[in-house]
Amino acid sequence: MTSAWTQPEDIRKQIQRLWDRGLILSSLLSEEALFPIRLQLKKPSSKALSENFEQVRLWIRSLQKIKNLRLEMKTVQHRVLGENQIPESIWLDNLDDATQLLRVKNEVRKFSDLVSITRAKNPALISWIETHSIKALQLSEHWEKLLAVVDWLKRNPRPGIYIRQVDIPGVDTKFIENHRNILMTLLDISLPESAIDGQAVGTRQFSKRYGFLDKPTRVRFRLLDSDIRLVPGECQDLTLSHADFRCLYENDQFKTKLRTVFITENEINFLAFPKMPNSMVIFGGGYGFEFLRHVPWLSHLAIYYWGDIDTHGFAILDQLRTQLPQTKSILMDEATLVAHEIFWVQEGKPERRELTHLSQAEYQLYTNLIHHKFADRLRLEQERISYSHLLNALRRLKLRRE
Repeated sequence: MTSAWTQPEDIRKQIQRLWDRGLILSSLLSEEALFPIRLQLKKPSSKALSENFEQVRLWIRSLQKIKNLRLEMKTVQHRVLGENQIPESIWLDNLDDATQLLRVKNEVRKFSDLVSITRAKNPALISWIETHSIKALQLSEHWEKLLAVVDWLKRNPRPGIYIRQVDIPGVDTKFIENHRNILMTLLDISLPESAIDGQAVGTRQFSKRYGFLDKPTRVRFRLLDSDIRLVPGECQDLTLSHADFRCLYENDQFKTKLRTVFITENEINFLAFPKMPNSMVIFGGGYGFEFLRHVPWLSHLAIYYWGDIDTHGFAILDQLRTQLPQTKSILMDEATLVAHEIFWVQEGKPERRELTHLSQAEYQLYTNLIHHKFADRLRLEQERISYSHLLNALRRLKLRRE
C-alpha cells in the first residue's frame, strides 16, 4: 500500500531530474523564476487513512525528516479518526535548498564562476550556457582555455596558419584538436559569418571552416611508361601534394605523353601494376575522390577504376564518376566474379542506396549483390583476382604507345 505514496527517495529523484535537465543551474541565468517548485506528491486516500493509519503516520514522519523542503499540511476530518493533518503539497523553495539537498555546492560555485568569466570575456555565449548548463559545467575545467581560443580567433579571423602556430598561453595544439567539437559550437556563435566557411562541416574540416591551414592532401602515383620520367631512376613511385599534382601538366613531357590513368584501392595491386604505354596508376583513397575534381587535366584523359567487387566497391565507382564522368571500370564484372568463386568472402555492412552513375551491367551486378544472388553479402577483394586476369584485361584495352 505505502508503495503507491510518494517516498523520500521519489522526491530526491524528482529533484535530481531537475538537475540533470539543467533547470536548476539555468535558473541562475533565466529571467523566468524556477522556484518555488511544487513537487509531485501521491498521498494516501481517505480509505487508506482509516485502514492503515499507523503506516500513514510513519509516512508523514519520513517526509517531515527531509531537510530543505517545505511540507504544506491539510486538516482532514475523518468520521472515525477525527481531525488529522496530512501533507497536501511539497515544495522546493529556492536554489540554496536544492543545492544542499543534492550536495552540489561545489558544482554550483563552479558554474557561477564560469558564468562570471563568460560575461566578462564573451557575453555572446551566455545564452548557450543557459540552455546547455550541464554541458558547460562539465567543461568548467577547460572553460577559460576554450574562451581563450575563441578570443584569439575573434582577433585573428581566418588566420591562414597551421593550428600548431597558434600561440595562446596554456593552450597547445592537442587541446584545440581534442576540443574541436565544442569549439565549433562556441566559434559559430562568437564569430561573424565572414570568418566561417559554411561549406566545411564536421570536426574533420575544422581547419578549413575557420581558415587554418590543413595538412595537404597527398597523391601517390606510379608512372607506368619508361618514357615518362619526373625524377631520375627506374622507380617512379611518387607522392605529391594535391597542389603539386595539379601542376604536373606544366611538364611538357608529361603533357604530351600521358593518355591513361588507372586507379586502384589496394597498395600491392598499385605496386605490382604492370608497365603500360602512356599511363600512370594512382593509389586511391576509398571515398576520398573530391580532390580529383580539382585536377583539370584528368578530365582530358582515359580513366580506369579497379575496386573490390562488392556493394562498397560500386559505391566508390559511382562517387568517382561524379568527379570524372569518363571513368570506366576494369575487373569489376560478373565474369571476373564467377571465375574467382574460391576467393569469395563476406562483406561487413553492405551498401543498399541507389547508385545513379553506373553502367547497365555494373548496376545489374550491384543489384544482384544487394539481393544475394550469388551468396550472402558477397565480396571479392581486388587483391584476390589472379594476376593473369589483370594482364588479360589490360591487353583487351589495346593501349598503344603514342
